[in-house]
Amino acid sequence: MSDGRRYVTDAEKLEVAKEQAREGAREGGIPIGAALFDADGRLLGSGHNRRVQHDDPSVHGETDAFRNAGRQRSYRDTTMVTTLSPCWYCSGLVRQFGIGRVVVGEAENFVGGHDWLAEHGTEVVVLDDPELISMMKDFIELNPALWNEDIGED
Repeated sequence: MSDGRRYVTDAEKLEVAKEQAREGAREGGIPIGAALFDADGRLLGSGHNRRVQHDDPSVHGETDAFRNAGRQRSYRDTTMVTTLSPCWYCSGLVRQFGIGRVVVGEAENFVGGHDWLAEHGTEVVVLDDPELISMMKDFIELNPALWNEDIGED
């Protein structure tokens, strides 16, 4: 999955996740994307929420990126970049595998477990990217039932 390129800044890494979110939207799914990077900023894997496309509630953006990265000996020095604050399910994945750093594109439309991750030693950076805030806000307004399904609300 790696393209061999080094993504140095969090903004560069977020662009990878943003493109995944856009792809998810183009496919008719939920516009949430993610990417996992190694300590040198090389892309290990990227993905997007495919719950709708695969009729599989476990395919969140972070889990898709994680699966696409393949097995790693250790995740301690990796960075998970996600367009939206990770839900409890995805926050659990970060904790379970010891991913050392999480970059959150936005936490205005949804606040998941990123504070919990920080409290337990994960470095968390929240960027509150205006494009992502707008993208998610628009999606939620146009698709409230689908959004509520995605976050486990009735």
